[in-house]
Amino acid sequence: MPSARDLALCQPNSSHSRTRILLVEDDEGIATEVVAELTSRGYAVTHVNNGMEGARRARDFDLLIMDRLLPGIDGVSVIERLREENVRVPVLVLSALSAVNDRVRGLKAGGDDYLTKPFALSELAARVEALLRRPLETRETVLVVGELELDLIDRTARRRGRPIELLPREFKLLEYLMRRPEQVVTRAMLLEDVWHYRFVPQTNLVDVHIGKLRRKVDAPGETPLIESVRGIGFLFRANI
Repeated sequence: MPSARDLALCQPNSSHSRTRILLVEDDEGIATEVVAELTSRGYAVTHVNNGMEGARRARDFDLLIMDRLLPGIDGVSVIERLREENVRVPVLVLSALSAVNDRVRGLKAGGDDYLTKPFALSELAARVEALLRRPLETRETVLVVGELELDLIDRTARRRGRPIELLPREFKLLEYLMRRPEQVVTRAMLLEDVWHYRFVPQTNLVDVHIGKLRRKVDAPGETPLIESVRGIGFLFRANI
């Protein structure tokens, strides 16, 4: 069976072929599967098995996939070091530690997303695609747009101090809209980026969730922040 390093040398032609991903993972079995999956999607993947080498080579890549627990220097320490040195490359943290405190620590250290082991390779690929689409400047832990404030660590939302209770999917949906103020967002974009669908089914799923979100974000007497754009999708109002 070829190793992760062997697989990383075989890159197919694809629109992703210039996108460089560094996988820092000491479990050879997991590394081999991840490299094979991402290589099959056209990414140029390099695998290293320790944090020191990961930290040294990080600047040469478009995205890092970082194991939380590594020999020598652990993944969180690597991320902290990179952020202190103003290395802004997106980081997807992999970990067998699923407790909330472990996820929070990984995100506070500067990780952009956190995936718990064991995971589906298709979900890993979807998260990689989403991170690569995300603008680099959106690294703040508190997102403020107009009257609305979203704490990305505590997973809380407030409008002019009023707490808004959101379900996990509603939180992701609101974050997506707030990162694109005054921009028309289509239903297909939401299905692909929030629900991670690789095709666009005939469904009213987006409209149902948008309706529930509106009722929570826009209290009686408040100016509506989420508008429908007929025949296209939705728009988040930053200037009201």
